Amino acid sequence: MPASCRVVVLISGNGSNLQAILDGCDDNLNAEVVGVISNKPDAYGLIRAHYSEIDTSCVIARKGEAREEYDIRLAACIEKYQPDLIVLAGFMRILSDDFVGRYLGKMINIHPSLLPKYTGLNTHQRAIDAKDKAHGTSVHFVIPELDAGPVVLQAKVPIYAEDDAEILAERVHEQEHAIYPLVVKWFSLGRLEMKQNQAYLDGALIGPNGYAPD
Repeated sequence: MPASCRVVVLISGNGSNLQAILDGCDDNLNAEVVGVISNKPDAYGLIRAHYSEIDTSCVIARKGEAREEYDIRLAACIEKYQPDLIVLAGFMRILSDDFVGRYLGKMINIHPSLLPKYTGLNTHQRAIDAKDKAHGTSVHFVIPELDAGPVVLQAKVPIYAEDDAEILAERVHEQEHAIYPLVVKWFSLGRLEMKQNQAYLDGALIGPNGYAPD
C-alpha cells in the first residue's frame, strides 16, 4: 500500500464535502487532509477543519488583483503543505490556466450536474427548467477548460414534479458526500490517474460519463 496521500482541500463556504472527506479519512481512506485553504475568512469549513485539528489558511483576493496574481499566492500557500492531491470542495473561484497546469492530474473537483450537462452555476434550476428526469453530480479531474476535465464518477438522482432548486440541491448533496470520499480513496491508493487528458482506474480507461461497474 502506498504511503498516506497528503490532501489539501480548497473551500469557500460551508464545507460539507470537506466534512465527508474528513469522515472518510477517519475510516482509513489512506489519505490525510493536511491543510484546508479558503478564499473567504468566514467560511464555516474552516471551523470544521479546526475541530479536526487540521491546519488552515486564508488566501483573500486583493482589490484589483489579477486572477494570475491571486493564483501565484494560492500556489505558494498550497506548496507549504506539499500535497499529493488537491481537492476543490466548493471553491468559488475560476483558476488560471497556469495554476491548473501546475497541478494537472493532481487536482479534482465535484460539480453539481451530470457533466457535460450544465457547466457553471445554477445547475439545479437549469435541470428543472429543462424538464430533465434526472440530475446529479460529477467528480472530475481539473483541466484549464471550466468543468471539462475527464469525469471519474457520477451519481444520479431523480427530479420530481414538485421539486424546487433547494430540494433538488439537498438530494444531490447526499450523493456528493458519498462519491467524493470514494474518489479520494481511489487516488490515495494509486488506483486512479489522469493520462493524456483521460481518467484511468486500475489501468482501465474510464468512460466519458465516469466509472460504471459491470
